[in-house]
Amino acid sequence: MSRVLISVRDIVTKFGENVVHNGVSFEVREGEIFGLLGGSGSGKSTILKEIIMLLRPTAGEITVLGKRLSDISLEEAQILRKRWGVLFQSGALFSPLTIEENIAVTLREYTMLDEDLIRDLVRLKIDMVGLPGSAASLYPAELSGGMKKRAALARALAMDPKLLFLDEPTSGLDPVGAEEFDRLILKLRELLGLTIVVITHDIDSIFTITDRLAVLGDGKVIAQGTLQEVLASRHPFIDAFFRGERAKHRTGYIHGR
Repeated sequence: MSRVLISVRDIVTKFGENVVHNGVSFEVREGEIFGLLGGSGSGKSTILKEIIMLLRPTAGEITVLGKRLSDISLEEAQILRKRWGVLFQSGALFSPLTIEENIAVTLREYTMLDEDLIRDLVRLKIDMVGLPGSAASLYPAELSGGMKKRAALARALAMDPKLLFLDEPTSGLDPVGAEEFDRLILKLRELLGLTIVVITHDIDSIFTITDRLAVLGDGKVIAQGTLQEVLASRHPFIDAFFRGERAKHRTGYIHGR
């Protein structure tokens, strides 16, 4: 069995009287694409922010790449952040910067590389995500939705991360664009040896790219494991999501039971 790169143990998250997580636990193994699924307000994005140290949980323990986040030093945290990349749902590109400048931001901030090498690395990442070289000089507003996603992905890969976090990566894409993006993620996983955590509601993506997933609900993990193991659950959310009309083209065999 592959080693565990991310361990989430008994996480409790409260915002005032609002309890978002009440004992969330799961593990992400090296080399897998791990999906996080759940209804609105289930805390998917919150747990992601806790893993990447944008939020601190109320209780529980998160370990990433062997480092316990509860007692990590500022210096260790800075080093750890260099080992992951994040693709936010909106892309979060800096609108005043060109695509080349967006991708180069972390390279300029965290490395002492000269500008010629940074430029070469940026062009490599642009090519890696399937964008034309001409996109380097464009601004985010000049790109289509799919191109923005790819540009943001190139920026997430700028530091050659060990871990990649994707928040609704196919949101806003048409079916063809979403399928192409899924294929790109699979290709990059194999090419770069990535371990990927993806938040998604895209039923096709769940079936196409995830190796295992955890489903959040009621403040806890209501099901986790391979897709087949999750489908065996009879929780109301899983019934509604995987056995509803929207999912029939993927899970039609379930309706015939």
